[in-house]
Amino acid sequence: MIESITGQEYFDGQILIFDKPYKWTSFDLVNRVRWALLRRYNIKKLKVGHAGTLDPLATGLMIIATGKATKRIIELQSGEKEYYATVRLGATTPCFDLEKEVDAVYPFEHINEKMIAEALATMTGDIDQIPPVFSAKKVEGERAYDKARRGEFQELEPKRVQINEIGLLGYVAPDVTLRIECSRGTYIRAIARDLGIKLDSGGHLTDLRRTRSGIYTIDNALTFSDFLKKLA
Repeated sequence: MIESITGQEYFDGQILIFDKPYKWTSFDLVNRVRWALLRRYNIKKLKVGHAGTLDPLATGLMIIATGKATKRIIELQSGEKEYYATVRLGATTPCFDLEKEVDAVYPFEHINEKMIAEALATMTGDIDQIPPVFSAKKVEGERAYDKARRGEFQELEPKRVQINEIGLLGYVAPDVTLRIECSRGTYIRAIARDLGIKLDSGGHLTDLRRTRSGIYTIDNALTFSDFLKKLA
């Protein structure tokens, strides 16, 4: 139980599992956890990091490592991920989620559930995925999203990822609900984009939740407010 953990044990290394709130960046959560620990134990410095970024508009499982456990971050973020996602067909945004306004609309009335299932069947396995231009990928030493925010749009090089399964949970036009199992580094926003293209339409994410990363599941995750209560 977290109540029994001491300040020294956080230095020695702890793995904490959180449910990241909507609109918090991954760094927001890391910084707030660090601040809470520094304040609770009256210490000046503590290493805190995360194993696997979540976009601001995504919620769900984030692995936070403290102290010496930060050396395990590469290992911790290498496990298979599970997501639940909602893709809205018939429209795109520059970042392929709701962080930006819709920039183009497309017909979707021709799409049915059978077509979606057939398209998804072609999107699994080892694939070369093009990251969204609004992503943390580095281009010439700079984050792609920084360039994109200045209007410098540049198509990124494809990256090999593994998509083990995309399950179609439902379709109520124009929204598609999916369960996705994939490797580290997969962009679910890119899956939304590519699904729209395959269906001769457009697509963007309206909801994304990570429920598993490696051996860790959302069932064992703490909210930040629960974490504060346990530290009190």
